Amino acid sequence: MEDTSSAPIRAADADRDRVATAVQTAGSEGRLTLDEVEERLGRVYAARFTDELAALTADLPRPAPPSPGFPLGREALRRHPALRVHLAVVVAIAVLVIARWAVLGAGFFWPVFPVFWLGVSLLVHARVRSVRERVRTAVPY
Repeated sequence: MEDTSSAPIRAADADRDRVATAVQTAGSEGRLTLDEVEERLGRVYAARFTDELAALTADLPRPAPPSPGFPLGREALRRHPALRVHLAVVVAIAVLVIARWAVLGAGFFWPVFPVFWLGVSLLVHARVRSVRERVRTAVPY
């Protein structure tokens, strides 16, 4: 039986594009000369296996991981429809419990507790989405 653990893995177009972007970025930062960029790009698009691609960026610094930032911004809401739905549900329930409190005339503002936990659930949902997105978009090269 043949040992496939050391067999080279074929490179996909997405792999080549990712490495080409890294080489172009290094050239725009001044880390590579124009001749080096042209030579490496030629080798990127001629590469058949992923280990050939990895060798083309081995001497370049790895990009810094994106800073987490606030997980519930406009950009996150635009990218993730589930967060928009969750936000709409939180707002609707908050309005309902506050309206009920106002109509019943209760003295103590009890809606603060469910609204707080609804907000916490929304923030946790947004944070989990942002962590999963960063893991999914991590560049292996």
